[in-house]
Amino acid sequence: MRKNVLIRSVAAVSGLVMMASLAACGDNTSSTAEDTSSSSAAVQISGEFAGAGASSQQSAVEAWQAGFEAKQPNAKISYDPSGSGAGVSTFLTGSTAWAGSDASLTADQVAQSKSVCASGTAFDVPVYISPIAIVYNLKSAGLNGESKHVNLDGETIAKIFDGKITKWDDDAIKTQNPKLDLPDLAITVVHRSDKSGTTKNFLSYVKDTAGSAWNYDVEETWPNQVGQGAKGTSGVISTVTQAEGTIGYADASQVGSLGSVAVKVGEKYVAYSADAAAKVVDASPKDSTATEKNRVVIKLDHNTTEAGAYPVVLVSYDIACPAYKDTKNAEFAKQWLTYVVSEEGQKTAAQTAGSAPMSASLRAEVMKSINAISTK
Repeated sequence: MRKNVLIRSVAAVSGLVMMASLAACGDNTSSTAEDTSSSSAAVQISGEFAGAGASSQQSAVEAWQAGFEAKQPNAKISYDPSGSGAGVSTFLTGSTAWAGSDASLTADQVAQSKSVCASGTAFDVPVYISPIAIVYNLKSAGLNGESKHVNLDGETIAKIFDGKITKWDDDAIKTQNPKLDLPDLAITVVHRSDKSGTTKNFLSYVKDTAGSAWNYDVEETWPNQVGQGAKGTSGVISTVTQAEGTIGYADASQVGSLGSVAVKVGEKYVAYSADAAAKVVDASPKDSTATEKNRVVIKLDHNTTEAGAYPVVLVSYDIACPAYKDTKNAEFAKQWLTYVVSEEGQKTAAQTAGSAPMSASLRAEVMKSINAISTK
């Protein structure tokens, strides 16, 4: 289901070379209206522009940087994958031009942004859609690898991450996996130690599907004392990789050679994939509580029964101002976001990180918000 990392890297490099060639020829403007930012695309920009936030976006951001800088060679971009919470906090101090976050803005954060933006309040738009993989290490049992999956429903996942199911050969797991030889091995839960939008998205799925088996509020911080914490997506993957019997959750782009859970959807179990994640996003409504101007927030339907849909999904947002105190930041933010959500930018992320490209209709809606950024 997931692509080999080496293949993705080669594909990404090939795509970036092609983009650079197009830029050299001058034929680098998308023909679709939703991918074009009025007059902004023609303006050359220079300077250093910083962003910070979601570690889930890191691979995609690195590819976007290369593609954008091929078009704007005098723009130097940096991104600190410090985590969603830290990234938003940094943005709200005015230290960065944009933030990446796996969680939409809270009402308090929107209010705080008035002091950072030249006018209005910050907005969040989806830029990166990816499955959240529930990863495990059962190498000695032969259950690791790209095509290896353990079937679990939401209630069982909740009980594992709440310390109520502690062995891999527990009857609740065996019943859902009659063909697997599950080991008599202790389960060690690994969760994010930092404030994380990935945690919030994962717990939102658990809360919606587990019923009374999960009694915690959905937050960006881990709610119980079960297992051990690790910082960032890479920290979770590293910790799970180091010891057998471990289970954790992470952006699917970094799963590597670990095994992953196929989650119950309706009467079937579905393994993660970009296409399966995209099905859930396109079928989900907008969040009616995100009423502030220019905000586009998805309310994921975790209880979908649509065939082939994978509901443990991360929708990662970029956060920007509708007007900046420094017009150079405004011009950059407008061009950067336009590139990121363009068909080209979305394909680059898909090749590099295995994400699900945004649909044309969602891109068109997001571009309305991006085009509203004032560069005057």
